[in-house]
Amino acid sequence: MFSQPILAILCGGIVGFTLGLIGGGGSIMATPLLLYVIGLSPHEAIGTGALTVSISAFANFASHFRNGNVRWRSAALFAVIGMIGAFFGSLLGKSFDGKKLLFMFAILMLVVAAKMFRAKSSEPIQKNSDDLRYCNRETIPKIICSAFVVGALSGFFGIGGGFLIVPALLFSTGMPMLFAVGSSLLGVGAFGLTTAANYAVSGLINWPVAVEFVLGGFAGGWAGMRVACLVAGHKNTLGRIFAATVCVIAVYMLYKNAAAFHLV
Repeated sequence: MFSQPILAILCGGIVGFTLGLIGGGGSIMATPLLLYVIGLSPHEAIGTGALTVSISAFANFASHFRNGNVRWRSAALFAVIGMIGAFFGSLLGKSFDGKKLLFMFAILMLVVAAKMFRAKSSEPIQKNSDDLRYCNRETIPKIICSAFVVGALSGFFGIGGGFLIVPALLFSTGMPMLFAVGSSLLGVGAFGLTTAANYAVSGLINWPVAVEFVLGGFAGGWAGMRVACLVAGHKNTLGRIFAATVCVIAVYMLYKNAAAFHLV
């Protein structure tokens, strides 16, 4: 019914709308949409998705930075170490069988959905500008270890990994949730860009689709934020509905790719 450019813009709009509406989770949808709707190959879908997720993350990072929600020392250290992990993770992901990679990606989607089902509204916090409080001699080793592991997982699956970075920052630094969310976006963008660059070297990014997907994402993100203002009191309900959708897609992906592990 639709040409590929129109489908790419519409799919990008869906991802952007989700991110704008519930503040996360949309990036986990990029690969399935690029794979099953746009029709890209498994590795091409992962590489293209990583690029679009990176651009979206940097745009949202700028917004959090303007609002004072970024702790630069922690964010920069996490991003730099995580990029090293993402590089090695993406090398492994490129060499992995496409169907096996998608099967494990579907399992990851179920983990994300479960996390979203349990999510609760965060309480407002009092801002504190003391960056050294969260990145010091005691916390730096924790940041380095957690950043490398999260970056490697992000690169392997071709995702931004925000749902992994936020708890990793909470664990390693003890910073408030709002700061962890704002600071995590630098890592999300950096990890996605590293993964995308690695895939681009192997010709595994569809550049026209990426541009169309990003354009749709910007429009969808704006619409999602507008709707979020109207339904702010039902954000958790919307998140759970989205999580249920992710579960359905993940089960479908498990079914489609189970043969790679000789499960069907």
